[in-house]
Formats: sequence, structure tokens, C-alpha cells
Amino acid sequence: MDKMFKTLRSILYGVSVTAMGLMLVIIFLQVVARYAFNHSFEWSEELARFLFVWVVFLGSALIMGESGHLAVQILPTRFRGTLFGLALDIFINLCGYAFILLLLVQGTKMTSIMTFQTAPGMNISMSWVYCVIPISAALMTLYLLKDTVRIAKTIAAGRG
Repeated sequence: MDKMFKTLRSILYGVSVTAMGLMLVIIFLQVVARYAFNHSFEWSEELARFLFVWVVFLGSALIMGESGHLAVQILPTRFRGTLFGLALDIFINLCGYAFILLLLVQGTKMTSIMTFQTAPGMNISMSWVYCVIPISAALMTLYLLKDTVRIAKTIAAGRG
């Protein structure tokens, strides 16, 4: 299972870094073309924006896998190893599932609603932009399941 998560992390990291690099190149070329040649590509700003959306959502899944999201750690750290700390872990985990469910449901709705709309610069369906929302929700669910297994093992071991 750890091998699967390491592979997933590598893929997400590679896609995110590649998309960020591509975004940088596209924006740089757009600036050069605009100021040096007085020409503007109609697709460049749009593609950079779409890549940014994908980087944000895939990066969110990647960070969730590393427990790197912004969090207030005062209570979890203070009560780690206690029954209250375990209950807090379970509550935080359930809140994560609620958020991901909301992301998955609304992201799927948004993706299906936007099928009729096309991006003016690139002439692609906007669903290609929004489909990253349910994809990232599914990836976040995998990482949250890993955390749920950790909690279940803690309960099974009888430790608080």
C-alpha cells in the first residue's frame, strides 16, 4: 500500500511541477510576444489559468497525502495519545470526509453543467477545466482512507 502511495505522490508531483513549468514558459512567451513583437496569443493566458487550476487541485491532493494542509495543531498535539485525542482525530477525519464529499458532488455537478460552454481562446469544453475537482476529491479520499486506517489501527491496538 505504501508503494501505491509513493507512486501516486511521484505522479502528482511530476504533473504539478510539469504544469507549473509549462505555465511559466507560456506566460514568459506571452510577455515577450506582447512587448517585443506587439503580438498576443489568444490562447496563452487561458491555458496558463487552466493549468493553474489543475495545479491547485492536484497540489491540494498531494499536500493532503503529506498532512501538510494548514491546520491548527494546538489541540491534536496537546492531547495526542489520549482518549480525547483519538476522538479528536476521528472528528477531524469525519470533517475531512464531509468536505471531500461536498467537493466531489459539487465538482461533478459543475463538470457536467459546463459541458456546453467552450473556452473562447482554446475552443475546448470547460468541463476539461472543472473535471479536476472530482479527480482531486477522489485522490483526497484515498489519502483520507489511509488516515482512517491509521486511526482504526490505533483503536484496535487499544491506544488512545
